[in-house]
Amino acid sequence: MSATLVSIRDLWVSFDGHAALRGVDLDIAPGEAVGLVGESGCGKSVTWLAALGLLPVKAAVSGQVLLDGQDLRTLKPAALDAIRGRRVAMIFQDPASSLNPVHRVGRQVVEALRLHRGLDGAAARAEARRLFDLVGIPDAGRRLDAFAHELSGGQNQRVMIAMALAGEPELLVADEPTTALDATIQAQILDLLRRLQAETGMALVLISHDLGVVADLCSRVGVMYGGRIVEEAPTATLFAAPVHPYTQGLLAALPDMTGPRRRLTAIAGGVPEPWNFPPGCSFAPRCMSATSACDAALPAARDVGDGHSVACLHAHVPEPVRAVVPA
Repeated sequence: MSATLVSIRDLWVSFDGHAALRGVDLDIAPGEAVGLVGESGCGKSVTWLAALGLLPVKAAVSGQVLLDGQDLRTLKPAALDAIRGRRVAMIFQDPASSLNPVHRVGRQVVEALRLHRGLDGAAARAEARRLFDLVGIPDAGRRLDAFAHELSGGQNQRVMIAMALAGEPELLVADEPTTALDATIQAQILDLLRRLQAETGMALVLISHDLGVVADLCSRVGVMYGGRIVEEAPTATLFAAPVHPYTQGLLAALPDMTGPRRRLTAIAGGVPEPWNFPPGCSFAPRCMSATSACDAALPAARDVGDGHSVACLHAHVPEPVRAVVPA
């Protein structure tokens, strides 16, 4: 098996001449769970919409998106359609807008099975029912004939996950899959994704604003800002020793679950729009460590540890602790 399933290289996306993504690099290994975090407007969703060819025609896209070495960006629409949903599937944060309100949910899952696996008739319906059972929809046989408005938000999200699994994908991209759900249902959906990944062996990309969710579900995290990945590390490393000022700011804004109460520290300002990116580092106007050198050019990513990289001129990397050997 290849060490890398999907490899994104130097991915740029521009709208009306303004760059929304600026050189995204990301590797996804078979079976691993990777989180993408950052504020709204940082480029998390655009990265995967561009990778799967789902952006509008006015978007100018460059770079490579390699699936087992094959560049998806060079494929004709028919060939790309055979990959989307079949090898790489994506679920979105609002199932109500993703499901067709005038068709029964079972029919929509059956359509996915027909497109991606060639199933039809009774065989397709039986497989749709199995998928409903797999994702934990109660009374699956009857729910196949329900419309989206007859189901709860959590059940509709489970339907969307069942549709994504219909093609037996090697990679599932979950774009804020729990945002519109209450806390209890969020936990159930996340437990479902964890179980499905373990049972099917698929890789998972989780796009989320919730750092706690990412910490619980993912083995590696990429932090995005200004259309770039500014820090990437194994999850335990990132949460224990973040080195980019933006990552440090995100974590400082989270309440501590233990210890004394403290005032949360907010990051001043907001994410700039693509047409208003500052020169050089996009985070510089909000960064307490910024200097004039930050305005000169985009900082290149550099390795700072085992699987840990950062794109910052002033990232503080602690020196490794050396054991003292008695004489």
